[in-house]
Amino acid sequence: MADFYDTDIAAWAEQQADALRRRAANEIDWENLAEEIEDVARRDRDRIYGALVTAITHLLKWQFQPEMRSGTWRSAVVRVRDRIAKLVKDSPSLRSYPTAAVPEAYPPARRAAEAETGLAGLPASCPWTICEVLDHGFWPSGEERQSPQA
Repeated sequence: MADFYDTDIAAWAEQQADALRRRAANEIDWENLAEEIEDVARRDRDRIYGALVTAITHLLKWQFQPEMRSGTWRSAVVRVRDRIAKLVKDSPSLRSYPTAAVPEAYPPARRAAEAETGLAGLPASCPWTICEVLDHGFWPSGEERQSPQA
């Protein structure tokens, strides 16, 4: 069974689902099944983390390169805010994860913003609260509560 896991994960998953539905405990690949179930939560945390990096990257560019603001940057922030909200809605146990992830997500976001813009010396730590990062009405540099139209 474990060999099948290594050669065709999709077929393995279907086989395991079938065995679970039939309650055929002797056909279950318990170790790999447990790992896959743990990966479900990890995957959602990874998606939230990636969305935070993207949101913070674009918010940094928005604040520190105002002459280059675009609907594309705004749209990217709106999409990732929506994605994070959906992930948290679907898995309420991850509600506190975005707050915990910001300190880890900020450095790669800062590096990406610096690489994309050529700016140097962006803040060493995230200049916004998680509430601001996730708030559809928040746009740095005094544009709070603005309509999402650019």
